[in-house]
Amino acid sequence: MATKTLLTADEYLATPSDGPSELVRGEIVEMSPPGVRHGVVCGNVYFALRLWTRSTQLGVAFTNDSAVQTEFDPDTVRGADVGYVSHGRIPDGVPKTKFDSRAPELCVEVLSPSDRWPDVLAKVAEYLAAGVDEVWIVDPEGRWVERHRSDTTSQRHAESEELKDVPFLPGFTSPVAEFFADV
Repeated sequence: MATKTLLTADEYLATPSDGPSELVRGEIVEMSPPGVRHGVVCGNVYFALRLWTRSTQLGVAFTNDSAVQTEFDPDTVRGADVGYVSHGRIPDGVPKTKFDSRAPELCVEVLSPSDRWPDVLAKVAEYLAAGVDEVWIVDPEGRWVERHRSDTTSQRHAESEELKDVPFLPGFTSPVAEFFADV
């Protein structure tokens, strides 16, 4: 019986890819391309966070499936659609290839047509267990944002509501509807 060789996070990140993927417990998992609507919503969420980070200079907003390591030995590396990390969590103040021992404060997952709810919730649990303070699930179809916090609370915000009172984003506010502009 052949033994599977599991990749480390560093080996995975050095491996060329033909499309979207994540490393799950040492194995590469291919994913379907999410589509244009997904990209527009990711851009809108990033834009709201980027405006806030530019005005406060408290941290960095990131996007484009940035690598967040959620498990070690075997390694799991998830690609956050959007996120935020404060300067206090960035070693030496310079963003690295992946977040490993210091998780970002926020990871955002924008639902894609191929996403399955149990898989999304498992990913949320991984992020939170890795030290992420809050995970936002953004649903372009239902036009809502669901906030999951490390204290195990969650709250859903409808398109007509405003996203605010995020402890690590002091003063941040955004109408949920802005995340769905142009889609």
